[in-house]
Amino acid sequence: MYQPSTVPYQQHRGFERTFSSGSLSLGLFFPIEAFDGDQPTMHNQVALAQRAEAAGFSALWFRDVPLRDPSFGDVGQVFDPWVYMGFMAAHTSDIALGTASIALPLRNPLHTAKAAASLDQISNGRLLLGVASGDRPVEFPAFDIDPEKLGEIFRENVDVIRRVQRTSFEPVSWSGGELVGADLVPKPTTNEIPLFVTGHSRQALAWIARHGCGWITYPRPPHLQRLFVDKWRHEVIAQCGSEYKPFTQSLYIDLDASPSTAPSPIHLGYKLGRHHLIDLLDVLQEIGVDHVILNLKYGRRSAAEVIDELGTHVLPRFRAHGDGAGAGAGAGAGGERGQG
Repeated sequence: MYQPSTVPYQQHRGFERTFSSGSLSLGLFFPIEAFDGDQPTMHNQVALAQRAEAAGFSALWFRDVPLRDPSFGDVGQVFDPWVYMGFMAAHTSDIALGTASIALPLRNPLHTAKAAASLDQISNGRLLLGVASGDRPVEFPAFDIDPEKLGEIFRENVDVIRRVQRTSFEPVSWSGGELVGADLVPKPTTNEIPLFVTGHSRQALAWIARHGCGWITYPRPPHLQRLFVDKWRHEVIAQCGSEYKPFTQSLYIDLDASPSTAPSPIHLGYKLGRHHLIDLLDVLQEIGVDHVILNLKYGRRSAAEVIDELGTHVLPRFRAHGDGAGAGAGAGAGGERGQG
């Protein structure tokens, strides 16, 4: 029998749409297109986002890449994630909007807290806040960050963000500032915005399990990913008991027009037909992966074609959205910017 969750982040609208214990859901990374080099065209992204929402994807994911570093070969969706998420929030209605991930040490935590709460409010509770410590060396001197202190700054910023979002006029002090006699507004739609740590972000997995609402990690062959899922579940139980904290991974795909095309490796994923994609997702669901964020960068077909094929043949095999079962079902049962 469905029992509503009493954990605030599990009552969050974006969390409920995206996560349910024992069921796998699918999201899409921006830019929603295949492209060569490091800069996407960013053409027709609103229409493609709306197409993805109508097809039944759970979430759209945005990355935080403030500077172009040619050695990385990737600038994400080009536009600032908060600005672009606000734009996309105005052009969608139900799909969750996730960051994967905001580089916390590069930003004042009050700015991050305000941007996140603002986006959560204007989107009617659709923000999933993925965070990371940063992984691009060119950024650290540009933002005057000591790379040896990234882990410490990351932990401190997580604490500040949560405290100012959960409380009113409570004094908060940290190494970069002090908040006294003022309050952060707005507050989120729930007591806390679901916060997901990406990679290890220079933290022990036990810390991530205790302080995060879930874990975003990288694609691996299923027999290896199973080990990471099992380790994650073990740490969550050790730190939080039966609380449901989902496991999310990214996956690059080049979906071939032939449904029976066998998998062949590409960077962080596979070229394959939909029959084999379904088989792979079934295995990932079986080993305990809760959400897979698909990236179409290395594809050879139009994004619209791929979204339509996934919507018709792949998404219906997995959890339906908006049915009210959401996270509470998991709780009742006990249940790229890739920065490390």
